[in-house]
Amino acid sequence: MKSPNESIKIDGIDKRILRHLMRDARKPILEIARDIGISGAAIHQRLRKLEKSGLIAGSKFVINPKVLGYRTMAYIGIYLDKAMSNPIAVKELEKIPEVLECHYTTGDWSILIKVLCRDNEHLMQVLNKKIQQIEGVSRTETFISLAQQIDRQISI
Repeated sequence: MKSPNESIKIDGIDKRILRHLMRDARKPILEIARDIGISGAAIHQRLRKLEKSGLIAGSKFVINPKVLGYRTMAYIGIYLDKAMSNPIAVKELEKIPEVLECHYTTGDWSILIKVLCRDNEHLMQVLNKKIQQIEGVSRTETFISLAQQIDRQISI
């Protein structure tokens, strides 16, 4: 497998396969094969090669959180009292189910997280009772997302 710093060479057929699957990961291989004009076996071989290279990191179903009642998305910048608090804070953030992403950042914050809550009251409880109680967290800065206007992967 290539290291994360190495890039893989993909040809036009690989790109076409990837575009199909990025639009719909459940699209039948034979349907893709017919569209591209190669055999289903060739598609499977290419997909195995792309998986082995690390380019394809898996596939997943995308859940619509609004159907489950989660309507408030927020980004929270976390200020830590000292840099050494980072591993402890991240370990505690992993225990909070509302935390979807956690990033070690440059700039004012030590950590930037993405959280998903049912509503603003739920967000306030997560902030006050969970995140701000973590040892090493000195303060937080919260930005509520009003609407996600772009959602995409890297272009192939």
